[in-house]
Amino acid sequence: MREVLDDLLQWWRAGESVGVGTVVGTFRSAPRPPGAAMLVGPDGTAVGSVSGGCVEGAVYERATQLRDGDGAAGLQRYGVSDDDAFTVGLTCGGIIDIFTEQVSRTTFPEFGELADSIRADEPVALATVIEGPAGSAGRHLVIWPDRTAGSVGSARADDAITDDARGLLAAGRTATLTYGPKGQRRGEGLQVFVSSFAPAPRMLVFGAIDFAAAVARMGSFLGYRVTVCDARPVFATGRRFPDADEVVVDWPHRYLQSQIDAGAIDPRTVICVLTHDPKFDVPVLALALPLDVAYVGAMGSRATHDDRIQRLQEAGVAEADLARLSSPIGLDLGARTPEETAISIAAEIIARRWDGGGRPLTETSGAIHREPVAAPIPLPVNRKGSARTA
Repeated sequence: MREVLDDLLQWWRAGESVGVGTVVGTFRSAPRPPGAAMLVGPDGTAVGSVSGGCVEGAVYERATQLRDGDGAAGLQRYGVSDDDAFTVGLTCGGIIDIFTEQVSRTTFPEFGELADSIRADEPVALATVIEGPAGSAGRHLVIWPDRTAGSVGSARADDAITDDARGLLAAGRTATLTYGPKGQRRGEGLQVFVSSFAPAPRMLVFGAIDFAAAVARMGSFLGYRVTVCDARPVFATGRRFPDADEVVVDWPHRYLQSQIDAGAIDPRTVICVLTHDPKFDVPVLALALPLDVAYVGAMGSRATHDDRIQRLQEAGVAEADLARLSSPIGLDLGARTPEETAISIAAEIIARRWDGGGRPLTETSGAIHREPVAAPIPLPVNRKGSARTA
């Protein structure tokens, strides 16, 4: 939704009705991820994208109907055979589930608060009923870490969804959740799509060296909020690291401790220690390795790695925590330049996130993507790409 937020907010504030189609589930190789959205504005303008091809046209028509008050919000599944895939836009024969609704001040009065939080980069989640008892589809519950707005129609369901959505929000994940009609966790009949708008995950780069500039550039490209930290002010400057969101002059371990104390480290955080100097990297790694973070990597030769492990053991770091250290940092790409090394580090971070093996895809078989962000919902499939409402 981020990519269409400004247009949707402008029309919402003007009191207009907008048709909105949102990807809520994918299977196999769909073009857009869950959360991608397309708008049909009051003048017929299309903003955003959910797929391309005939699927896009079908969603446009359905969103136009809902914008004009013709029909109720509902879930459609678009799926094609491999033979027909190219002509309808799902070029790998994928399946895509799209929820279409009307958004206006009447149908979604809480949208203004949601949009303000997203634009301010505040953590917030949107829970939308995409399938449920009659009349419930399209109800919204907006969830912040400390409050909620709206309702899905049941206080018990609101409470259950709020608890689960806050867990997803903390992890920066989007998912479809299933409950009983009144929010029973082991029930069926209520499908809720939770879209998390969490602040960008953090990348902490310790060591203001030439490789750090390339890593910061790559981290920014991948969507991280990048901090470069070094105790040497002559090297830690904004001019040397234009792609970093912030450059901090401090001892790495002291800065990391301040971020831990401030609650600014979460399970999505990645930490890259590039100093390969024991007086800098041992103290910060001793702090970093026990943390619940996505990745901790350290640069250095094989000899540097062996010496570093011994020093960390002497510092009391547990063997289980040492096993989490990616060192020497990066995947074996044969990288030599700072830019190539940054790509190898980014590749390892991505592989760690999605449990990838780092092997060429030509050497593997089976599904390319191991874990869908939001699982497809079991609906009948219309094989020619036309809409079918649940």
